[in-house]
Amino acid sequence: MIIFNYLLVCLIFGTTFLAIKVGVDASTPPFFSAGIRFFLAGLILFFWMVWKKKANLSLLIHKEMLLTGIGLTFGTFSTLYWAEQYVSSGFAAVLSATAPMMMLVLQTIVLRQKTSSRSVFGCILGFVGIILLLLPHLTITANIRWIIGCLAILVGQIFYSSGALYSKRVIQRFPQTSPIALNAAQMIYGGLLLVILSLFTEHVDIKSMLTTKAIGSLLYLIVIGSMVGHSLFYWLVAKTNPVFPTTWLYISPTIALTFGVLLYGETITWVSAIGVITIIVGTVFANLDSLKQLIHKKRTDAIPVSQRVSEVSGK
Repeated sequence: MIIFNYLLVCLIFGTTFLAIKVGVDASTPPFFSAGIRFFLAGLILFFWMVWKKKANLSLLIHKEMLLTGIGLTFGTFSTLYWAEQYVSSGFAAVLSATAPMMMLVLQTIVLRQKTSSRSVFGCILGFVGIILLLLPHLTITANIRWIIGCLAILVGQIFYSSGALYSKRVIQRFPQTSPIALNAAQMIYGGLLLVILSLFTEHVDIKSMLTTKAIGSLLYLIVIGSMVGHSLFYWLVAKTNPVFPTTWLYISPTIALTFGVLLYGETITWVSAIGVITIIVGTVFANLDSLKQLIHKKRTDAIPVSQRVSEVSGK
C-alpha cells in the first residue's frame, strides 16, 4: 500500500504541471486560476479536518498560517502559473525540482548551517544543469518572456524553500494540530492572496473560462493535485518518515517531461535532456547527507530503548 501510494503521489505531482499548462493555454487567468484552486482545496480540506475534530477554527487567526501561505503557495505558484504561459510544463517541473538546492543555500547563507563538500558539489552540478537546460534557448533571437518565465520559476522556488523552512517551526508550535490542517490553512491564505493579486492585475471573464479544458484543468488540480495528492503525501510521512515521500522531486520531473512530449506535443533538445539529468543528479547529491541522517534517525528510533542501551554497553 505504501509503495502504491508513493507511486500515485509521483504520478499526481508529475501531471499537475501539465494540468496547469492546459488551463493557462485555455486562456484561464493564471493568478485567478491558482487562487481558486488553492482557496477551494484549502477550504474543503480545512473544514473536513474541523469536522473530524483534528483542527480548530481559531487556527486561521494565527499569523503563522498567513506567512506560510505567502511562502508555500502565493510566492511559489504565482510565479509558476504565470511562467507556464511561456515555459513548457516539463521544463517547469524540472526547474521546480531545484527547491531542495535552494533550501540548502538558504540554510547555509541565512541560517549559517554547515554544509558538506558533497552538498556544495550537488548545488554546483544543479546550477550547471540549469545552464544546460536553458542553453539551447539562449540565442540572440530568444524569446525574452521564456527566459523571464524560467527565472520566475526559480524565484518561486526561493519562496517555497523559505516557506518550507519556516513551516518546520510552525509544525513545532502547533504539535497537537494535524499537518494536513496546517497545510489546508496556509492554502486558504495563499489562495486568497492570489485571488486578490488577480483582481488588481487580470481581467477575469468567467464565460471564457467555461470550456472543457479550463474546467477540467481546474477540477483536476483542486481535487487530484491539491486534495488527494497532498493528503497522500502527508499519509506517507506519517506511515514512513519525512524523507521518503519527498523523493517524488527526483521522479516527477521525468514524468512531467514524458507527459508533456507525448500528450501535449512539447519538445526537448538533447542538450536540455542532459541538463534535466544533471539537475536531478545534482539535487540528489545536494540532499544526500540529510537523507542519510534522517533515514538513520528513523532506524535508530525503531530500535527498542533496551536494545540501544545493550548495544552501547557492549552487551
